[in-house]
Amino acid sequence: MMLGDGLFHFAYMLVVTISSFTKRKNSTQQDCSEEDDEDEKIRNDYFLKDQIPNWAAAGGYAGIAVISIIVVPMIFHSLKWYHVLVAYLIAPILAFCNSYGAGLTDWSLASNYGKIAILTFSYWVGLENGGVIAGLASCGLMMSILDTASGLMGDFKTGYLTLTSPRSMFFSQLIGTAMGCVITPLVFWIFNSAYRLGDPEGSYPAPYALMYRGIALLGIEGFGSLPKHCLNLSICFFLAAILINLVTQLLKKFETKYRIYRFIPSPMCMAIPFYLGGYFAIDMCLGSLILFCWQMYNKQKAKDFGPAMASGLICGDSLWGIPASILALDGVKAPFCLKL
Repeated sequence: MMLGDGLFHFAYMLVVTISSFTKRKNSTQQDCSEEDDEDEKIRNDYFLKDQIPNWAAAGGYAGIAVISIIVVPMIFHSLKWYHVLVAYLIAPILAFCNSYGAGLTDWSLASNYGKIAILTFSYWVGLENGGVIAGLASCGLMMSILDTASGLMGDFKTGYLTLTSPRSMFFSQLIGTAMGCVITPLVFWIFNSAYRLGDPEGSYPAPYALMYRGIALLGIEGFGSLPKHCLNLSICFFLAAILINLVTQLLKKFETKYRIYRFIPSPMCMAIPFYLGGYFAIDMCLGSLILFCWQMYNKQKAKDFGPAMASGLICGDSLWGIPASILALDGVKAPFCLKL
């Protein structure tokens, strides 16, 4: 559902951009919207004035891709140059899907798309040619691209709200990434020297390593190794996400009186509770209900202060982990559990 929802919006954005429908739609919306929103006009002008040129973005990505195509196969011999090339060709599409999901939910799902890379490249390379290593390496490569993309989009949103230059946000993350290229290997070397990483009885058992290796082994064996009906369910929900979005867009275009499309749920938000657990769905449902009631009572105040309210709820939910831990140490248990 996550992949289907993201790919639909990627294709939809591409089609409307090419057909110039976006310009006509925006001009119509601007005629009907309030032009006296000075804050938004200032943000738009300031954000667009200092934007990163398209040639710099495309050239930078191409340059990094060339370096990776040369260097990565030297480190992981089971990955060939064409494997890395395909990964870099697919990554922008999946990066859009991940950024779209992160924008909706404030949750980066790069690891979810990384698992797709494991299954794909492990099966492609095969067991005899080192498919396990190739799948895990491609997962790390893909996740670094997708997570950086969603993080940068979040930074751009913050810069838009705070009137911060997009270029300064970009160069700040560029400096941080460059520092990470030096600091992260050093930290790993220190930990690897001081502890036995991956030891089930040690301080750092690395349980996710076993899980990701298991996914790579499944990928090598092909789709036949997956649980019964797993592939059929994945295909059905992938198509269901596309169908839901298609119905929503058709209702937006042809049905304007009752605006039924507002009540059609987002496939991305439907899928995440299956991935994270039921507690997330309940939190989102309660927050949406509060915002809906607030909009019915005072639409303008809900628009102005909704993000602040959401930030407070997110902060409060996170801080609750401290008293929850204290209660757990004291042996206090909740009357019922929402974990799957």
